[in-house]
Amino acid sequence: MKEHYLYFSVTPEALIASGLEPDKFGSYLAVGTQKRARGQAVFFELDIDKLGDIVDKKYVEENCVSRPDGTPKRTLYLSIYRVMERIPLEALKGLYLATDDGRVLKLEQSEFEGNPTESLHLYQELCPVTPRIASTLNPTDFVNFVCDAKNKISVPKLLCVQLELGELANDPIAGKADDLPYSNIYHIRDCLAGLLQNSVKFTKTVTRFFNGDIQYRTVKNGFFIGDKDKCLFYKFPSREELDEKHHSWWRSALTHGFK
Repeated sequence: MKEHYLYFSVTPEALIASGLEPDKFGSYLAVGTQKRARGQAVFFELDIDKLGDIVDKKYVEENCVSRPDGTPKRTLYLSIYRVMERIPLEALKGLYLATDDGRVLKLEQSEFEGNPTESLHLYQELCPVTPRIASTLNPTDFVNFVCDAKNKISVPKLLCVQLELGELANDPIAGKADDLPYSNIYHIRDCLAGLLQNSVKFTKTVTRFFNGDIQYRTVKNGFFIGDKDKCLFYKFPSREELDEKHHSWWRSALTHGFK
């Protein structure tokens, strides 16, 4: 096992060195050592060699060391402020999702293939801001748009997840929403319908703040992270794949997820 790993924690935003490999690190973030804490964790593993001078490698090597009894260093915090905007996209490796009982799922970068027949989309922004946004833009265009400094409001980089809309993606007024577990479904319908009626507006805020955990069964296709020029896609497994290959994680996500 490597002596140390480097991670970008999404919530809360932090750059962390650790002697724990990803699965153990995710479990530690979610439940701690005494299993008394519970909380989802979302984080990326980073390639330290592609981070340039934002990380002091010597400091990490000298301080992220095992204890005399061999216990790995769990966390060495390197930064807790405006972390994501300083991380080059090429330094991002796997994306890990830890349920609040410590089970970890790894997502890999994939090629994104959108659905051109859908005219409306719903996004949950995760970092550095957390509104839920309805939009007529497909995921990659949405990320590029939000990160474009030519707009009055923008961010340097954005991480978001696309959420299921079902029939509302094309018919926000009459489309069925029986399988959508959103508590404010009528407000979502109004936001989506408003976008169709305004050809010059690309986004509309559904909720301003995200206070809960990710409701994994609402994830449509995966997670997107990028800037004004580039967007990376981390594909979320299909329901069939989750049942067959990641059953324990999926069962935990459904049981211990968003409330």
